[in-house]
Amino acid sequence: MAGPTSNHVKDGRLGRAILMVLGFYSETVNSQNCGCASNLCCSQYGYCGTTAAYCGAGCRSGPCSGSGTPSSGGSVGSIVTYGFFNNIINQASNGCAGKSFYTRDSFVNAANTFPNVASSVTRREIATMFAHFTHETGHFCYIEEINGASRDYCDENNRQYPCAPGKGYYGRGPIQLSWNYNYGACGQSLGLNLLGQPELVGSNPTVAFRTGLWFWMNSVRPVLNQGFGATIRAINGMECNGGNPGAVNARISYYRNYCGQLGVDPGSNLGC
Repeated sequence: MAGPTSNHVKDGRLGRAILMVLGFYSETVNSQNCGCASNLCCSQYGYCGTTAAYCGAGCRSGPCSGSGTPSSGGSVGSIVTYGFFNNIINQASNGCAGKSFYTRDSFVNAANTFPNVASSVTRREIATMFAHFTHETGHFCYIEEINGASRDYCDENNRQYPCAPGKGYYGRGPIQLSWNYNYGACGQSLGLNLLGQPELVGSNPTVAFRTGLWFWMNSVRPVLNQGFGATIRAINGMECNGGNPGAVNARISYYRNYCGQLGVDPGSNLGC
């Protein structure tokens, strides 16, 4: 028969075991809900910091750096974290229409509809893409081109994608899709009637990002290996060759910043 001392020993062991389980449970909950500030990385173990131990291999969210090589990639969601996206959109003023429109999830959902993006995107490409998104939309402030409705973007000579009566084909979305022939071709590719309903781009954030990615895959990705400057020319060549050096420098500045956040070298040929 066990005496009083033996019972106390068993009770003590049981209590310590319970505390260990509770401690493990608490640590697990904390690690699953990192709650780091947007400028901090959530490590694979659930702790917040800025060094390689936090932002390197296994980093869950924040400005994760990965391996740091130009070709390092991963899933779109693992590269475009909430922290990365929110660091951009939080620079837009609260009165911006785009601030309650664009979201990180709508971008990831749109990207996942493009298998070639989802399976082969790199950190350098994301830095390039978001540098242009940032410039075109003012940190995701604008859904539509400023005073776009007053401009004529109807090419009446284009018979394949004729303009619908009363519709405007001014810039909308993260790359400011413009002109009837772009709306028509993009809509045809995405299975959407954007020629007849161009306003869809400005009313659905996932559609908006899908149009931006359509343009990207067709006009920008093919020149990525030529350097960042070639992507500027592909999006708005009028800025190049002294056309708008301020805009070119702004795009390059964003690109360098995002390369730094994502831990990749920006490479050469940055200007156009």
